[in-house]
Amino acid sequence: MKLKRLLVAVLFSLCVWLPLSGRAALDAPMAFVDRQIASHVGQSGVYVLDTGMEALVARAWLADHAQNSIEVQYFIWSTDNIGILATEALLRAADRGVRVRVIVDDLLIDAPDKSLLALAKHPNIDIRIYNPQHSVGTPLHKRALNVVKDFRGVNQRMHDKTFIVDGKLAITGGRNMANEYFDYNHEYNFRDRDALLLGEVVKTMQASFDRFWGSELSVSVEALYDGLGLMQKNVRVDDEEIKRIYRELHEYANSPDNFAPEVHAAIEATPSSFPRLAEEVVWGDAKFISDLPGKNKNWMSFGGGGLTTTALAQLVEGARDHIVIQSPYLVLSDKAMALFRKTTARGVRVRINTNSLASTDNLQAFSGYRKQRDILLKMGLEIYEYKPDPEAQRQLMQQVVTMKDKPPVFALHAKTMVVDSKVVYIGTFNVDPRSENLNTEVGVIVHNEGLARAVEAKIETDMRPGNSWNAATDQPDQYVPISKRNKVRFWQTLPIKPLL
Repeated sequence: MKLKRLLVAVLFSLCVWLPLSGRAALDAPMAFVDRQIASHVGQSGVYVLDTGMEALVARAWLADHAQNSIEVQYFIWSTDNIGILATEALLRAADRGVRVRVIVDDLLIDAPDKSLLALAKHPNIDIRIYNPQHSVGTPLHKRALNVVKDFRGVNQRMHDKTFIVDGKLAITGGRNMANEYFDYNHEYNFRDRDALLLGEVVKTMQASFDRFWGSELSVSVEALYDGLGLMQKNVRVDDEEIKRIYRELHEYANSPDNFAPEVHAAIEATPSSFPRLAEEVVWGDAKFISDLPGKNKNWMSFGGGGLTTTALAQLVEGARDHIVIQSPYLVLSDKAMALFRKTTARGVRVRINTNSLASTDNLQAFSGYRKQRDILLKMGLEIYEYKPDPEAQRQLMQQVVTMKDKPPVFALHAKTMVVDSKVVYIGTFNVDPRSENLNTEVGVIVHNEGLARAVEAKIETDMRPGNSWNAATDQPDQYVPISKRNKVRFWQTLPIKPLL
C-alpha cells in the first residue's frame, strides 16, 4: 500500500521535557534531549504514543536525528510501504555514519533474499535473524525437518519490539514494522500503543538488546546465506546489485506518492512542538522488563514461564482494588486461570478489553478464548470485546477513514495493564500461553498515578458501548457470518491451547 498525501494538523512531541524556546529546540534537538536527561539524573522520561501517526513520526524523527547508533528489534518487518520506508530511513542513517544493528525474528520476515543481504553488507549495518528455522536461508525441505526435529524450538519466537537511538532514547510497545500498525492498511488496522522512553530506563533496554545480539540464537544474515549444501540457501550479491538496491530504496522514499511531503514536514518540524507539549511528559520510576533469549530452559514441554511472566504476575498479585487490561488475545493457561481466580476472590475488580470474533485477525487464538469465555465470566472477569468499526476509529485514524467510503476493519493490538490506577505496563505481552511460555517479551512498567490514570481512561473509552460489546450480555458472536463461527468451532476441537 502507498502512503497518501496527508494534511497533518498537529505535530507530535517525542518526549517529556522542560520548556525551551522553539528556536533552540530546532537548532540542537539532541542537545536539548541531553540537557533534559542531565536535569533528571536517575529518572526516566515516558511519553505514550497512542496513535499510529504520532508513533510513525516519532520513529522517523529519531532515525533522522540519530548521531551514533540505532538498535532495533522486531517480530514482524514487512516489505509493504511502512516497512520499505523504515528500511530506507535506517539506510540513510548508516550512510551518514550511524552504526545500525537490527534483530528480526525469522518467522514472518518477508524481505527478498538479495535485498536483505545487500543491506547487511553495508559497512555500518549489521542484521541478525533470531532463531532462523523458517525463512532466512532455510530451504523448504529443511523447514519441514526443523518442525519434526524441534517442534518446541520452531515455536519459540522473539516477540520483542524495541527501537533504541544513541543509547538514550527508545520506543517499545505493541507495534511491528508494517502498514497495519500505523493506520495505513486500507483493509485492516490495529489500535495499538507504544511508549517513548528516555533516561535511565534506556540503559536496561540497551543491555537487553546486547544480550540478544550476543545470543547463539541470533545469526548474521551473511552466515545464513553462505550455504554450501542442500540444507542452506546460497545467495550472492555483487557491488552493482547492492548499488541498485540502495538506489531503488532511496528513489522509493523520495517519491511523493510513497512518502507524502506533509509527513516529511511534520517530521522536520517536530522539535518545535517540544516546549508546547512538555507538560505531557512523565519523569520518574520506570522499569524495563524483558525475557532472556530462548525464554526458558524447559525444552521438554511448552511451559516454563519467563521473567516478563513473573513480573506481570507480581503486578496482578499486588493489586488491591482493580485491574484494567487490554490484550488482543485472551487465553488463560492453568496457572493464569488460578492467578485470576484468586485475584477476583479477594475482591479485586478485573476488566479486560479484547478482540471480538468480528475484529480478530487470529481465529486460532480466538478459539481458545471462546472455549473459556463462560468460565472467565463466571469467575467474575468483566470482558469487553472490541468492535470492528468502533467509534474511536474516527479519532485514532482520521486520515484513513476519510480516504474511503467504507473504513477498514479496526482491531485491538495494544498490550497494556493498569493496576489500582497507580501502575501501568505497556509492552508486547499478550494474555495467552504463547507470551507466557514460548515467546520472548518486553515492556515498561511505570509507577506514576497520573500516567496510569491517563492510560486507564483510554482503555475505559475503548470499553464503552460505542467501541466494544459486553461479552456477558451482548452475545458478540452473533455479528459475524455463520461460516466464520464454524471455522472457530473447528479450531476449538483441536488440542492447541499451549501454542495459542
